Amino acid sequence: MKIDLLTLFPAMANGVLAESILGRAQRAGLVEIRVHQIRDYAKDKHHTVDDRPFGGGPGMVMKAEPLVDAIEHLRGEGEGRAHVIYVTPEGARLDQAKVVQLGREHRHLLLISGHYEGIDERVREGWIDEEISVGDYVLSNGTLPALTLIDAMVRLIPGVLGNDDSASGDSFGEEGLLEGPQYTRPEEFRGRKVPEILLSGHHAEIGKWQKSQALARTRERRGDLLGDKKQAGFTLPKEKKYERKDH
Repeated sequence: MKIDLLTLFPAMANGVLAESILGRAQRAGLVEIRVHQIRDYAKDKHHTVDDRPFGGGPGMVMKAEPLVDAIEHLRGEGEGRAHVIYVTPEGARLDQAKVVQLGREHRHLLLISGHYEGIDERVREGWIDEEISVGDYVLSNGTLPALTLIDAMVRLIPGVLGNDDSASGDSFGEEGLLEGPQYTRPEEFRGRKVPEILLSGHHAEIGKWQKSQALARTRERRGDLLGDKKQAGFTLPKEKKYERKDH
């Protein structure tokens, strides 16, 4: 996969992209991510990228010329043409299904990070393929939301997480549920014990327990995610003693 990011704050993006899973994925050649300064595409000596809005109003609007020049330079043509996404609070809300869809349908993405009062509407009309929002709130610019989308997509690329089953077990994974509770050593911490079933070695029963916990957590915190599952209902397994199997 190839991802280009147009932003006025490349240092903000580069710092995040160099770390953790995103950095390792790039070093392993699993994804190519390039960050571009929008000002580099402004032709005047001051590298102007914004101007006052026609009709008046507060703030500034990002100019069409540098943005369109950048898009046309980076997106390519033909089958390899990039899918151009403008990250804006006015876009469709991002969810895991959209992340999966983008990864399946596009091998090259070009993300536009806005600033000020947004971008000239003519750019949206003629050069943007899709608009995406990461939530119903406003940030100083679109770089952090764009990085959120990049991170969500890159971790689904085969080989990025090491264990390809890791992503499917996350919240909003294949079954659309929140992830259930997780525990690690020690077995008891300040009087709080790990559930006995997780120490039993009965993998089938553990799987059922984990599924029931995921359903319970989703019902409690995000019942809107259950859909038909909410109508069907479910019961939690009764507490019982498990004989521990050490391997």
